Amino acid sequence: MSEQRVGFAAAAAALIARDLRLALRRSGDTLQPLGFFLVVTALFPLALDPQLSLLRDIAPAALWVGALLSSLLALDLLFREDAQDGTLEQLALCGLPFQGLLLAKTAVHWLLTGLPLVLIAPLAATALGAPYEAMPGILAAVLLGTLALSLIGAVGAGLTMSLKRNGSLLALLVLPLAAPVLIFGARATALAIAGEPLAAPLYLLAAFTVLSATLAPWALAAAVRIGLE
Repeated sequence: MSEQRVGFAAAAAALIARDLRLALRRSGDTLQPLGFFLVVTALFPLALDPQLSLLRDIAPAALWVGALLSSLLALDLLFREDAQDGTLEQLALCGLPFQGLLLAKTAVHWLLTGLPLVLIAPLAATALGAPYEAMPGILAAVLLGTLALSLIGAVGAGLTMSLKRNGSLLALLVLPLAAPVLIFGARATALAIAGEPLAAPLYLLAAFTVLSATLAPWALAAAVRIGLE
């Protein structure tokens, strides 16, 4: 049992390193979600009356809509290339937990899209008039939210990986499931900006993220197996 765990850990680490190397070779695709997020959040102050109170009112919506759409941009290629070259079939037949290996690939998606959004969120929030005291709450909400978005999005990417043009269908599958993340995340961000207690929406967001982490690997493995058939 311990040897199997060691073998799985080594395989997952090698898979993560491989996907990170491939992503670095496609730096344009890797930076596209982050650039889109910055553009979206920067356009709101330019399109509205630059009143601090107004910017703070629209900041939660701008941050979370931008984060959600940015996460969707990187999902299209999450499994497609590996499905075309046979990598996913080899992972399914290697004897190691398939859902764990797919979770490792999902972790790479978060490292390349979710983590940069977490790091850049304070800058975007500051541009939208958020006070510095709200940054810890915003960071916590964006961290939990991007984790949930990557897990949910991976399931949608697995279901649509065999389709040639899956962008619109992927969005239709993911957006309804991501609605709780958008609601709880925006509410927690709004309370953080207002200086009010944000424990309730933050706990709900954390609970939804834990639920996603619990169910998504199994749903993801089933979705990818369906796509491989």
